[in-house]
Amino acid sequence: MSLRKVLACLVLAMLPLGFASAAPLDALSLPVVTRHTGIFGGKHVAYKAVVERIDVADASGKPGARLVCFSYLAAGKRGDRPVLFAFNGGPITPSDILHMGALGPKRVAIPDDVTAPPSSYKVVDNVYTPLDVADIVFIDPASTGFSRVADGVDPKSYFSVTADAQQVAQFIVAWSQAHHRMDSPKYLIGESYGTNRAAAVANQLQKLPQSVNLQGVVLMGQALNIIEFSQRPANLVSYAVSLPTLAAIAWSHGKVDLGGKTFDQFEDEVRLFARTDYLEALFPGAALPQERRAAIAGKLATYTGLPASYYLAHDLEITKEQYRRELFRDQKQILGMIDARYVGPVSKEVPDPASVITKAYESAFKDYLRDDLKVADTADYVTADPVSGLNDWGWNGTGISPFADWPYPALLSEVFAANPKFRVMVMNGWQDTQTTVGAAQLLVDRSGWPQDRVSLHFYQGGHTAYSVEDSLKRMTADVRTFVTP
Repeated sequence: MSLRKVLACLVLAMLPLGFASAAPLDALSLPVVTRHTGIFGGKHVAYKAVVERIDVADASGKPGARLVCFSYLAAGKRGDRPVLFAFNGGPITPSDILHMGALGPKRVAIPDDVTAPPSSYKVVDNVYTPLDVADIVFIDPASTGFSRVADGVDPKSYFSVTADAQQVAQFIVAWSQAHHRMDSPKYLIGESYGTNRAAAVANQLQKLPQSVNLQGVVLMGQALNIIEFSQRPANLVSYAVSLPTLAAIAWSHGKVDLGGKTFDQFEDEVRLFARTDYLEALFPGAALPQERRAAIAGKLATYTGLPASYYLAHDLEITKEQYRRELFRDQKQILGMIDARYVGPVSKEVPDPASVITKAYESAFKDYLRDDLKVADTADYVTADPVSGLNDWGWNGTGISPFADWPYPALLSEVFAANPKFRVMVMNGWQDTQTTVGAAQLLVDRSGWPQDRVSLHFYQGGHTAYSVEDSLKRMTADVRTFVTP
């Protein structure tokens, strides 16, 4: 999963598109509508689940893509009920992980014991979904899930920041028209690269001639400022913003002594040290006095569970990837990437021990499609990312890596300026080595966004912090508050 310049102001076509028939979509006999009930947020909710196709135009108004989405709509609700549009990252992957992990009416219950075998993972009712306060729509971009480009369209034409966001913005308009929900308050929930997509989509929606009533964006495992926290050797800030994550990982494995402090008190101390003494010590490099170098190395050892000798031998620096390999090197074990609470043997076949989480979500989703949503044929549901790598993605139309320019916070700054009601909520897992809590704090502190319209939340767990039940409970409660201010 991955995880993950100026956007054109696109006027989206508003009328249904007459796409020619194309497998596998027509074979699905869409829409498929099923009716259900559940207890969500402590309330009894009757709702319908709709698996439907929404045709969208490209930027020129021609047929572009045929997106299959999953809509959960509470019965008997008014048109002013909020709508959450949710998507994962990639650059492009389907929304099945968010669907089965956090927001859908069913979820995979993963034990807090990270050593528990996958056979112990069970699908249960998701009593934490915010479906009691908002309708939820899961979006799969073209070439993922059941979604496909229109006949004659090159799938790679959507492999760019601008085009990818355009299809999602177009989808939100088309879906809102089809369901008579143009005036409903709307929120975007993106995870990983989906946070970058959310920024680009919000920017495009704000520039439309017709309001879609966009109220806010939720950034889960945010990557908007990745140029600042990417761990290139000379990027000193990256070491400082990664340290709170390393400390949280060490704490989860019993590698640090809190000395009577709570976890939050411990992390407050680490974060203060990271942005003051540590960053100040990194700046002079070899010119740092040896006594000072030794003192900093000792502090790093205290916070991360690695010996001071490691830091003295490595210029007081360690990347997240190096840390994954160092903490349990003596046991020939590696930390999980998406969730460093997990540990496994060093293996080319399984480079991330925490991948059992995402595999469980993917597997369970196809069964859920068949058994609950009554989609008979799930064979064509694509879970793999069709984008082969960073160089296969058009970064702001330049065709170059995201590390050349990454203006995503500025995209949301434009929305803040244009929309006085717009708000942002940032959510990150403490043990996520891909998108860190320090990077999220840096984003909020340096974005220039109105601080009274931004909130920041951290949870135990990794990139999919919602795999921890208590974190899921807290996350969805925060979402529930966010959409019902």
